[in-house]
Amino acid sequence: MPELHIVVCMKVTPKPEEIQVDPKTMLIRREQARSEINPPDLNAIELALQLKDQSAARLSIVSMGPPFFEPLLRVGLAMGADGLYLLSDRSFAGADTLATTYVLASAVKKLGHVDLVVCGEESSDGATGQVPAGLAEWLGWPLISLAVEARLEDSEEGILVTRESHGRSLVRGQMPAVLSVKSAANQPRFMDYDRKAWAFEQVPMTVWGPEDLETDAARVGLSGSPTAVTGLREADVRDRRRKRLEGSIENVSRQLVELLDPLLRS
Repeated sequence: MPELHIVVCMKVTPKPEEIQVDPKTMLIRREQARSEINPPDLNAIELALQLKDQSAARLSIVSMGPPFFEPLLRVGLAMGADGLYLLSDRSFAGADTLATTYVLASAVKKLGHVDLVVCGEESSDGATGQVPAGLAEWLGWPLISLAVEARLEDSEEGILVTRESHGRSLVRGQMPAVLSVKSAANQPRFMDYDRKAWAFEQVPMTVWGPEDLETDAARVGLSGSPTAVTGLREADVRDRRRKRLEGSIENVSRQLVELLDPLLRS
C-alpha cells in the first residue's frame, strides 16, 4: 500500500484590521497590510498532523500567492509538515474562489497520489467558505465539512470524522476526500524548534506556475473569476448613545437604576 499522503491548503491573509482596498481595481492592497497565516488553516494543519501521528503519513503544504509568503509558509514545515509547494505567477492574481480552487486542484493532481486534502473552513479576508467545496468539485472527491476531530480506520482507506454543526455527528468517509476543519476546532501546536533550522534553511520550496500546472489561461486570475466587485462604500459609523449623570453618589446611583431597570426587564 502506498504511503498515505495528506495535503493542507494553506492561505496567507492580511491582518483584518489593516486591510485596505484599491478603489480603482477593487482588489485588496496586500502590500499595505502585514500578513499572517489564515487562523482556520492552523487548525487544519493541526488536524492533519494528528492524522500523520496516527499513520506516519507524508504531509505537504500547498499555497497560492506571491513569493513573500514563504517565511510564513515555512512555519507549517516547522510544525511538522514534510514538503512545501507555492503556486505563484502574476496571472494567478485577483482570483476569486472559482479560479483559486481550479489552480489548487491542478496542483493536487500534479502531486500524483494524494489521499486527503485538508482546508480551514474559511479565510479571514474573504470568509466565503467556498474553497473546500470548490476543491472537492474540481477533484471529483467527497467533501466532509466542519470537522473538529478525525481518525483513520485500520484499513487507512476510510476516515472517521466528528463534525460540529448544531450538535455533533460522526461521519465515515472513504478517501480520497476533502476535509474542511472548523475554526478553533483544536489548539495548533507550536513550531518544533528541533525542526526550525531544517524548515527555514534546508528544505527547498517548490514553486509552480501555469506552465508547470498546465492550467487554462481562461480559468485563472481575473479572467477566470466570474465574481465582480462593482462598488465600495464605507460603512456608516453610528455614535453611541451617551448620557451624563451628575450629582451626589446617591443621586447618580438612583438615576442609573432608573435607566437600567427597563432594559433589564425587557
